[in-house]
Amino acid sequence: MRRGWLCLGLALAPGFLAAQKPDPVLRAMREELDRSRALRVVNLDTPYYIEYVLEDAEQFSASATLGGLVSSRSNRYRVPRVQVRVGDYKFDNTNFIYADYAPGARFDAEQVPLDDDIGAIRHSFWLLTDRGYKGAVEALAAKRAALRNVTQSETLNDFARAEPVRLIRRQPRIKLDAALWEGRLRSLSAVFREYPRVFGSSVEFDAIQSDFCFANSEGSEIKLPERIAWLRVRAWGQAADGMLVRDAATLHWREPSPAVSSAELERAVRAVAGHVTALASAPAGEAYSGPVLLEGAAAAQLFAELLGRQARVSRRPVSLPNRPVPLPASELEGRLGARVLPEWMDVVDDPTQPEWRGRPLLGSFEADQEGVAPKPVSLVEAGVLKGFLLTRQPVHGFEGSNGRARLPGPFGARLACPSNLFVRARETVSEAELKNRLIGICRQRGKPFGLIVRKMDFPSTASMEELRRLAAGAQGGGNSQPVSAPLAVWRVTPDGKEELVRGLRFRGLGTRALKDLLAAGDALHVFDYLENGAPMALVGAGNFLTGAAVIAPSVLADDLDLELPSEERAKLPIVPPPPAAAR
Repeated sequence: MRRGWLCLGLALAPGFLAAQKPDPVLRAMREELDRSRALRVVNLDTPYYIEYVLEDAEQFSASATLGGLVSSRSNRYRVPRVQVRVGDYKFDNTNFIYADYAPGARFDAEQVPLDDDIGAIRHSFWLLTDRGYKGAVEALAAKRAALRNVTQSETLNDFARAEPVRLIRRQPRIKLDAALWEGRLRSLSAVFREYPRVFGSSVEFDAIQSDFCFANSEGSEIKLPERIAWLRVRAWGQAADGMLVRDAATLHWREPSPAVSSAELERAVRAVAGHVTALASAPAGEAYSGPVLLEGAAAAQLFAELLGRQARVSRRPVSLPNRPVPLPASELEGRLGARVLPEWMDVVDDPTQPEWRGRPLLGSFEADQEGVAPKPVSLVEAGVLKGFLLTRQPVHGFEGSNGRARLPGPFGARLACPSNLFVRARETVSEAELKNRLIGICRQRGKPFGLIVRKMDFPSTASMEELRRLAAGAQGGGNSQPVSAPLAVWRVTPDGKEELVRGLRFRGLGTRALKDLLAAGDALHVFDYLENGAPMALVGAGNFLTGAAVIAPSVLADDLDLELPSEERAKLPIVPPPPAAAR
């Protein structure tokens, strides 16, 4: 089954050279695109826009558990995507519930030949264009028929114009040492043998080297190298009362063969194993309502979920009468010009920054999935919402794109995603003072303790059953989308003593909680992650991935609610485990 591949998620290292001779893949795409532009069929609408995309990638994936290799595979593939629009920029076949419908016998190939055979590549795109054109014509006719019985509250153009972009870069691919990484995974996963409270664990490594090839009928022509690797560690255990506890960590690199020491990797594994062991012995949390300190990565993760992912506005497609599309709306929709953060905070999404203080940022890129060069976007100024992440699909109040179409989306559109999200506070205190303020507020309110969250489950490694419970809890709390669960929560008493607790979940947490932040720390924390468009960026839920980063301070929030969900718990194992040495 095809795993995800990276879509325009990485900045490019200096020194790349523009192509000195025509690229055979781009040449084949351009020649077939030019031929398709001249397509004229009697009594059928004429295409006004055609787009060709090719993901030319190779991927290595391996995983291990308790010292044994579970899987190891290398894959090379070229995956094409074609979009045909008929009508015009004001009204076309997209933004309709059947916009993605593709009729025909599917005799066209899902993948393009790996050889640089221009004729073979053109043949694949010809068949895909034929299928796309047929589907576009049928969708446009159905859309016109549907609108005869539907009144639209607002008439927007279906597609925004954009300046053509020509950007061609080359980067040689690295020969990955598969045997080296298989040995590392065996060694790293064997570390869990030393932790008997960990019942299940895995260590996974993925490396992707791809080239994003893009051409459209407006004249854009792009070829950009995309490189990424990541190591993901997951573990779970069980407390004495049957509650499942878990933890996960992911390390990212912008090189497919990262120069990283085994000692550094082992520290990450032991941190996860140690935390699961501690959670299994920790007391269960209890319902809480009051101030919460979100430290380090937890603050950046929360901003990613509540601000970065909510900064895109979804446009509801034309549907049939009495058959509305259940499309979740952004919690920031309709709040342009409203205060969403304290007056002393600003937020900028900037994909043009390749690094921050010497650290590479995962969200940098030079062109998005629609061939648009991105620009820095000021989302929040002095606490007030000023903008959104936009694609070429017009939305209320915005016609053009700011280059944030980073993933395939529904109904003929693309999905806007954040890149490098910089959260800045003009008024700050030390991290130690944040904790003191938390304790002071609890004393004033007569609370026996406050809470510190140091890690969230984002991107989420939750099971589908847990995800359903979180979604139900979000709807019950009045939010459109669930928020990931905290994985590392400490209870802090008035004397400053901290105690790890387990099992707590946020209740009713949404973007409106951000405007009541009480203070921010003076240190900034970087959190990289892979975005796939799924709820809570659920790991493994999407075929496409793109990189993102959040740079944010720790924050003290006022009056957040956490609860201990009531749910059935599995019984502890009856049969004792085998000796660690025998595993």
